[in-house]
Amino acid sequence: MELMEMFDATKPYTFTHGTVVAGVEWKSPIGTAAGTYNLDACSVYYNPAVIGAVSTKGVSPVPWEGNPAPRTAETPAGTVNSVGLQNPGVDHYLEDDLPRLKAMGATVVSNVAGHSDDDFAEVVAKLADSDADMLEINVSCPNVKSGTSVGKDPVALAKLLKRLRPLTDKPMIIKLTPNVDDVVPIARAAVDNGADAVSLINTFVGMRIDTRTGRPILANITGGVSGPAVHPMAVAMVYKIRQTFHDFPIIAMGGTFTGEDALEFLYAGANAVEVGSAALVDPAAPVRIACELEDLLDERPELAAALAEGNNWINIHDNKGEYRECIN
Repeated sequence: MELMEMFDATKPYTFTHGTVVAGVEWKSPIGTAAGTYNLDACSVYYNPAVIGAVSTKGVSPVPWEGNPAPRTAETPAGTVNSVGLQNPGVDHYLEDDLPRLKAMGATVVSNVAGHSDDDFAEVVAKLADSDADMLEINVSCPNVKSGTSVGKDPVALAKLLKRLRPLTDKPMIIKLTPNVDDVVPIARAAVDNGADAVSLINTFVGMRIDTRTGRPILANITGGVSGPAVHPMAVAMVYKIRQTFHDFPIIAMGGTFTGEDALEFLYAGANAVEVGSAALVDPAAPVRIACELEDLLDERPELAAALAEGNNWINIHDNKGEYRECIN
């Protein structure tokens, strides 16, 4: 915690080691995870243009109020949240947040939320001619009551993508859920039906109970678990997807609090890493982690060169199957 408090993210950092995700250049392999970045709050701490990309909070066709409070609860090595994708809607996003981010020079991943296929299609159509660099289709948030089952059903996901793909030429990322028996069939539906990349993991379903009252702490009963507690599972899932799809772009996330955490994801086969929970503890964390990773990549020129070419560590070293027994 002392390191976080001492780090000054307001300096004009530049990074030597970037990455390429679905043809989009990131200045650093580090970006922000959707739902954890707010322009007005975070721009006080750092310029969003210095990091690889900013994934903005999910935007829906109309404003969403989100779930009732309490929305968050602490848990050992993490948090449980049930915010419910509160946002002011896509029209406000197009008029306010997105233009300001682009004016600052940020690479922007616009996260798309919806309760139905129609909702997703409406938002993607409105973002199709925008200045967003990439779109991330959030079919995996555990904190809304509809619109996320498609992320657990390969057939439903394929159907949705066949509808969305003709609406935009922008690179489309599908955000995968860990709350399935096997994430590979869901990823395959994305790969085979027009997605340009996948991102994983979203949060695990979890619950906290107030032992003084015997009642759930969250008003929504359950929420999404994030933070260091989920990091090992996230690394395993990223590695499993990479074993199946050797070249397909992967953005990893889940409990990244240090440059070493990010490096684990890169060695598991990710092309980029997004920082979420750490930024809720320390808003400057994405820049700090990017700086730490920059130093680590200085010492690993082969990995750095692979990322700069849009490649991944597992692919260039042909390590397929080396640890397969551990993850099946």
